[in-house]
Amino acid sequence: MKTSREKNFTRITAALFRAIGQPARLRILQAIGHEEACVCHLESLLGLRQAYISQHLMALRDNGLVTTRREGKFIFYRLQNPAILGLIEDAANLAGVALQSTAPAGRKVDCGCPSCSTLSEPLPVLDVSGD
Repeated sequence: MKTSREKNFTRITAALFRAIGQPARLRILQAIGHEEACVCHLESLLGLRQAYISQHLMALRDNGLVTTRREGKFIFYRLQNPAILGLIEDAANLAGVALQSTAPAGRKVDCGCPSCSTLSEPLPVLDVSGD
Protein backbone atom coordinates (compact mmCIF):
# COMPACT_ATOMS: atom_id res chain seq x y z
CA MET A 1 0.00 0.00 0.00
CA LYS A 2 1.29 3.44 -0.94
CA THR A 3 1.95 5.99 1.75
CA SER A 4 0.38 9.44 1.53
CA ARG A 5 3.82 10.82 0.69
CA GLU A 6 4.12 8.47 -2.32
CA LYS A 7 0.58 9.32 -3.46
CA ASN A 8 1.34 13.03 -3.16
CA PHE A 9 4.56 12.64 -5.18
CA THR A 10 2.85 10.74 -8.00
CA ARG A 11 -0.14 13.11 -8.09
CA ILE A 12 2.01 16.25 -8.23
CA THR A 13 4.48 14.81 -10.72
CA ALA A 14 1.69 13.61 -13.02
CA ALA A 15 0.09 17.08 -12.87
CA LEU A 16 3.39 18.66 -13.90
CA PHE A 17 3.72 16.37 -16.92
CA ARG A 18 0.09 17.05 -17.90
CA ALA A 19 0.72 20.80 -17.66
CA ILE A 20 3.73 20.72 -19.99
CA GLY A 21 2.48 17.89 -22.21
CA GLN A 22 1.07 20.09 -24.97
CA PRO A 23 3.47 20.83 -27.88
CA ALA A 24 2.62 24.55 -27.81
CA ARG A 25 3.36 24.72 -24.09
CA LEU A 26 6.77 23.11 -24.61
CA ARG A 27 7.56 25.72 -27.27
CA ILE A 28 6.41 28.56 -25.01
CA LEU A 29 8.41 27.30 -22.04
CA GLN A 30 11.52 27.00 -24.19
CA ALA A 31 10.97 30.49 -25.64
CA ILE A 32 10.64 32.16 -22.23
CA GLY A 33 13.28 29.99 -20.61
CA HIS A 34 16.12 32.35 -21.43
CA GLU A 35 14.31 35.67 -21.09
CA GLU A 36 10.86 36.97 -20.29
CA ALA A 37 8.50 37.73 -23.15
CA CYS A 38 5.10 39.28 -23.74
CA VAL A 39 2.32 37.52 -25.67
CA CYS A 40 2.88 39.66 -28.76
CA HIS A 41 6.58 38.76 -28.70
CA LEU A 42 5.72 35.05 -28.45
CA GLU A 43 3.20 35.45 -31.27
CA SER A 44 5.85 36.88 -33.55
CA LEU A 45 8.56 34.48 -32.42
CA LEU A 46 6.54 31.25 -32.54
CA GLY A 47 4.12 32.06 -35.37
CA LEU A 48 1.08 31.14 -33.26
CA ARG A 49 -2.14 33.12 -32.74
CA GLN A 50 -2.35 35.45 -29.73
CA ALA A 51 -5.48 33.81 -28.31
CA TYR A 52 -3.91 30.34 -28.58
CA ILE A 53 -0.75 31.49 -26.81
CA SER A 54 -2.76 33.26 -24.10
CA GLN A 55 -4.77 30.12 -23.36
CA HIS A 56 -1.61 28.07 -22.93
CA LEU A 57 0.06 30.76 -20.82
CA MET A 58 -2.99 30.79 -18.54
CA ALA A 59 -2.71 27.00 -18.08
CA LEU A 60 1.02 27.29 -17.38
CA ARG A 61 0.38 30.10 -14.88
CA ASP A 62 -2.45 28.17 -13.19
CA ASN A 63 -0.02 25.27 -12.71
CA GLY A 64 2.64 27.52 -11.19
CA LEU A 65 5.11 27.16 -14.07
CA VAL A 66 5.19 30.79 -15.19
CA THR A 67 4.93 34.12 -13.44
CA THR A 68 4.01 37.55 -14.79
CA ARG A 69 5.15 41.15 -14.63
CA ARG A 70 3.11 44.08 -15.97
CA GLU A 71 4.71 47.02 -17.77
CA GLY A 72 2.05 49.44 -18.96
CA LYS A 73 -0.36 47.53 -21.19
CA PHE A 74 2.09 44.64 -21.64
CA ILE A 75 2.30 41.54 -19.47
CA PHE A 76 5.63 39.74 -19.50
CA TYR A 77 5.93 36.03 -18.74
CA ARG A 78 8.93 34.16 -17.35
CA LEU A 79 9.59 30.77 -15.84
CA GLN A 80 8.78 30.38 -12.16
CA ASN A 81 11.59 27.81 -11.90
CA PRO A 82 14.20 27.63 -14.68
CA ALA A 83 14.88 23.96 -13.77
CA ILE A 84 11.90 23.08 -15.99
CA LEU A 85 14.20 23.68 -18.97
CA GLY A 86 16.46 20.86 -17.80
CA LEU A 87 13.46 18.54 -17.59
CA ILE A 88 12.39 19.45 -21.13
CA GLU A 89 15.94 19.04 -22.47
CA ASP A 90 16.28 15.67 -20.71
CA ALA A 91 12.98 14.53 -22.23
CA ALA A 92 14.16 15.63 -25.68
CA ASN A 93 17.39 13.69 -25.22
CA LEU A 94 15.51 10.57 -24.11
CA ALA A 95 13.24 10.88 -27.15
CA GLY A 96 16.21 11.41 -29.45
CA VAL A 97 14.89 14.80 -30.56
CA ALA A 98 17.24 17.70 -31.24
CA LEU A 99 16.48 21.18 -29.95
CA GLN A 100 15.92 23.68 -32.74
CA SER A 101 15.94 27.47 -32.72
CA THR A 102 12.76 29.53 -32.89
CA ALA A 103 14.20 32.08 -35.31
CA PRO A 104 17.25 32.61 -37.46
CA ALA A 105 20.05 34.60 -35.81
CA GLY A 106 19.52 38.33 -36.13
CA ARG A 107 15.79 38.11 -36.85
CA LYS A 108 13.98 41.19 -35.58
CA VAL A 109 10.96 40.32 -33.50
CA ASP A 110 8.62 43.17 -34.29
CA CYS A 111 5.85 43.04 -31.74
CA GLY A 112 5.85 46.62 -30.49
CA CYS A 113 6.55 46.00 -26.82
CA PRO A 114 9.27 48.02 -25.07
CA SER A 115 11.53 45.01 -24.49
CA CYS A 116 11.68 43.53 -27.98
CA SER A 117 14.83 43.97 -30.02
CA THR A 118 16.99 42.15 -32.53
CA LEU A 119 17.89 38.69 -31.29
CA SER A 120 21.64 38.18 -31.14
CA GLU A 121 21.28 34.40 -30.93
CA PRO A 122 18.37 32.09 -31.70
CA LEU A 123 16.57 30.63 -28.70
CA PRO A 124 16.68 26.81 -28.50
CA VAL A 125 13.19 25.36 -28.83
CA LEU A 126 12.08 21.77 -29.13
CA ASP A 127 10.55 21.14 -32.57
CA VAL A 128 7.37 19.28 -31.69
CA SER A 129 5.30 20.38 -34.67
CA GLY A 130 5.63 17.01 -36.41
CA ASP A 131 6.79 18.62 -39.67
